[in-house]
Parts: sequence; C-alpha cells; structure tokens
Amino acid sequence: MMLVSQNKNIPLYAAILAIISKLYFLLTHHIQEDAFITWRVAQNLMDYGIIGFNGETKISASTTHLYVFISYFFNLIFGKENFIEPILIFNTILFTIGSVLLSHLVLKNPWHKALFIFLFGLLPPSIKISILGMEYGILFFLEMALLYYGFKKEIKWTLLILPILILFTRIDTVIFLGIVFLVDTIWNKKIRWDYVLGGVLGVSTAVAFNWFYFGELVNNTIVAKKVTYDNNYTFEQNLQYFNLNYGNFWGMLKIPADFNPITIFVAIFELLCFIYLLKQRQRRNYFLWIIFLFAWAKQIIFLSQKSLFDWYYWVPQILLFVPVLVFVIEQKVKRNWWLAALIVFYVLPMLAFQTVHSIATGNGEWNYRRSIGLYLDAYEKDKKQWILLEPAGYIPYFSGLKTIDEVGLVDKQVQSEIAKDKPNYWVNTVKNRKPKYLLSYKDLFAGKNAEYYQTHYKLLQEFRVKDHLKSDYPILEKIYHLKPSGSDYNLYVKIK
Repeated sequence: MMLVSQNKNIPLYAAILAIISKLYFLLTHHIQEDAFITWRVAQNLMDYGIIGFNGETKISASTTHLYVFISYFFNLIFGKENFIEPILIFNTILFTIGSVLLSHLVLKNPWHKALFIFLFGLLPPSIKISILGMEYGILFFLEMALLYYGFKKEIKWTLLILPILILFTRIDTVIFLGIVFLVDTIWNKKIRWDYVLGGVLGVSTAVAFNWFYFGELVNNTIVAKKVTYDNNYTFEQNLQYFNLNYGNFWGMLKIPADFNPITIFVAIFELLCFIYLLKQRQRRNYFLWIIFLFAWAKQIIFLSQKSLFDWYYWVPQILLFVPVLVFVIEQKVKRNWWLAALIVFYVLPMLAFQTVHSIATGNGEWNYRRSIGLYLDAYEKDKKQWILLEPAGYIPYFSGLKTIDEVGLVDKQVQSEIAKDKPNYWVNTVKNRKPKYLLSYKDLFAGKNAEYYQTHYKLLQEFRVKDHLKSDYPILEKIYHLKPSGSDYNLYVKIK
C-alpha cells in the first residue's frame, strides 16, 4: 500500500522538480515587454483607483483583465519594488499545475506522468509561459482545469465558472472554448447546456465589463493593433508573408530566416504521433482532438490576421508537442532509446537555445531598455510630463512618465491621428500633443519634418545597443555579442 501511495505522488514530485529546474531563468531577467504594461495598469489602479495607464484616464491598455487584478493584489502584498519575482514564481507554479492536469488527461501510469510533466516543462514555450511575466501561465492552468475538472471529472459548476475566468483573462480564448464545444458535441452526440451557459456568461461578462467600464466592446489593445497594423495583401504577398513567418510560430525556435526545416520536420512528426495515438482508440483521444485542433486553429487564425507577436503562439506550440511526448514515453520497444534520443537531440538543445536566448534578451531588455527608463526617472522628476515612444513596456514603467505609444495601446488619441493621416500621424501627434520627450529609433533631425524637430526639440541622449554588450563574465559577453538584443534610440527633449 505504501508503494502504491508513493507512486501516486511521483507526478507531484516531478512538478516540484520542474518548477525548481526553471527558476534559474529568473536570473536572466528575460521578461516580456507587455508584462510591464499589465503591471503598470495594475499600479495605476492602486494609485488612482482607475484601470488605465496614464493617471485618471480609463483605458484597457492591457490585453488581460484578470491578470491586471492578480497583479494588483501582488503589488499590494509585496509592494511595487518586490512583487515581480513572486508573481513570476506564481505563474510558473500555475503553469506546472496545468501540466499535471494535462498529464492526467493523456496518461495513466504515474511514472509516465512524471516524465511528461518534467520534460514538458523544460521546452521553450513552457519556459516562456512560466517565466516571462505574461498571463499565459494563468490561462494555461484555467484551460487545463476546465478540461480536467469539467470534462473528465464532470464537475458541473466548473463548466459555468471557468469559462468566465478564461474569457476574462483573454477574449481570444473564445477559440479554445469553441473548439472544446465542437469536439465535445461531436464526440458525445449531445450538447452540454451547462457549458453553453458558461460560455454565454463568459462572453457576456467580458463584453459587459468592457462596455460599462471602458465604453467599448473589445479591449483597446485589439482595436489599436488592428488600426495600426492593418494592411491589404495580395495572394502572392500573403504566401510570401506566410513563408517568412511560419517557422517562428509553428516551431519552438524563433529564427530570422525564410526557411526553417526544423519546423517542418517537427510539425510532421507531431502529426504522425497524433495519428498513431488516435489509432489506439482510447478515451484520451477526446482530449487529444481538443488540444490538437485548438492549437492548429489558433495558429492558423492568428497567422491569417498577420499577428506577428510570438507570445500568441506559445500555448499552441507546446500543445502540439504533447503527442510526441506521449508517443515516446509510452514506447514499449526500445523506450529508453526513444527517450534518450528525444532528450539528447531535442529537449536539451531546445533548453540550451532558450537559455542563450533568455540571457541575451534579458540583457537587451532588463539591462539596456530598463536603463533608459531609469535614466528618465532620475532626469525628470515631474511624472506628469509626457513621452512619445514605442514600445510602452519597460521605459514607461521605470521612468514613471505619462506615455503616448506609437500603436495607441495606452493612448487612444493616437488611433484618431492614424485614422486621419496615417503616413504623418507621428509628427501630427507631436505637433498637437507637444510631449516633453520623444524617444525614436530614427534620427529626427534628418529627413522629413527635420526642420520642425530641430526648432522645437534638442537631442538629449543617444542610447546604443553596442554599449551594453559588456560583462565581467566572458561567457555572458560572448552570448551578448552572439545575439545582440534591443534597438538603438535617440532621446529628444522639448526646447522651453
């Protein structure tokens, strides 16, 4: 009896080990830019009692409402100076719990589950979901909890409550909920009306909150990106776009190349493993269909909408790899060989790649871009002054300045300027709003409108990536030079 009880706890031990094994990524300071937008919104709620970004102006600048409230409580509990590490660990724990629930859906043997949880947690999308500060750790947990408690354990109240929390985290999760509904209805040949009610309540809650609080049906972030990035493509341009970007989204490697053979190989192997598992005709096929169809549907939908942001694809990327892990772990003939091959030729190289990527990106974001915000924080004591820049993450967060971002995520007036005169909206925003600071990738004193900028602004500081590629540790310095991260900026201040 004791041995059976210990075996049942093996997945729990694997989960704890998976969490601990990823915590060294905290040292890289690789945190996604948009996480700081959410955290500033949470702090704006603390300071002004308003869900916004700039003082008392309401705006859904963050893509996620639920994570804003969770971040708000973490700020209250730990303080603005100390909440980041706790919330990153919290996200990691929730993601890992989600992976435990997923293992219960697709595997039976406790040792198999333990292997799955540990290997699953070390792959690049899992690390990014866990550590990079975005809402996807919470979202993954909620989605797996819905599948496990709602559709495996058939606890009815979860079918009502969890869709509300999922949609309140991200409105685009309607894709996930829709796929679950379709598969469940076709598989069981009946409609779960309690789940339908949960979905209706979820959509109604998210839309009603947006409408009554912000006066809009969908989050401002969705509208802003649509307005700014709206492009009409011919069929040939669409094909070219797909060829340039598919490798970054279907695969686990984000490589700046037109052709990524690794992605093709992995995608084919994922599909073959999926087909192989389906032929076993087990109850888990129901859940395999859900996660596989959802992963493909979300990637196709978002890629068709020219969504370049790689974090949209983290959850689909990792879910598509589930059949591969299950296939390898359950091998009865030469399983150790399969497992060794997977670890040596895929998991470890992916882990090494993500480590290098996170070290380099952490340097470019935390050490470099954050330093610009800290410079402005020390230079400008009046936090009511405005800065126009892009993006709206690190620099506004650490400078404390009121912010106009080029996309209009945190300031709606930019969208009006884009609608009126898209080619000239940047200079028109400067002329109409007269922000004290401009932070630009370009040299504003050269080219179009140079005379206006020279008359009204002066160059305050130049920030260059090459100046932040040094370290006291030779290995780190080599990584920084191997993969420089960040953009060169010019900072301008208005002439009084």
